[in-house]
Amino acid sequence: MHPNLLDADNSVLLVVDIQERLSTAMPALDLEQMLKHGQRLLQAAGLLNVPVLLTEQYPQGLGPTQAEISECLPGNTRIFSKTGFSCCAADGFKQALADTGRNQVVAIGQEAHVCVLQTALELLSANYQVHLVADAVCSRQVQHKDYALQRMQQQGVTLSCHESVLFEWLRDARHSHFKTISALLR
Repeated sequence: MHPNLLDADNSVLLVVDIQERLSTAMPALDLEQMLKHGQRLLQAAGLLNVPVLLTEQYPQGLGPTQAEISECLPGNTRIFSKTGFSCCAADGFKQALADTGRNQVVAIGQEAHVCVLQTALELLSANYQVHLVADAVCSRQVQHKDYALQRMQQQGVTLSCHESVLFEWLRDARHSHFKTISALLR
């Protein structure tokens, strides 16, 4: 297997700051896409036992996680509040990630050019393999997202789309959850 292919048994899904008040500032189509693709990834993570870590940036001011996302969270999701922009600044986050024993981090969320970018770069420097789901992140301005994607890719982050993640996690059409997960894409 190529070392850059995702493995459900070695992956963690990281949901970065998909919060109500922050979401209202996002371009409508980008927000809709991020929420829809995030829901699919969360449902698959639950089926495939992929741990989920979720952060909320200053929830007192930016509100809770979007209902569309919180409704799909697997029961064992770890949630971290933070004021630092990188998820690595949240109390207990780095230890929780290390405790999973997994080294592939699949990241979704907002804003791509702030919290997602800073998190991805810090995770790279901590020797995690970071896969950014480009169709499940957004920024208030599309060009800021574009710059962030370019910068992260230049630094070694793997850019992907949510369908690639799902099918890499499954790896084979004979997988017991293939029909359920492929049905999410209809």
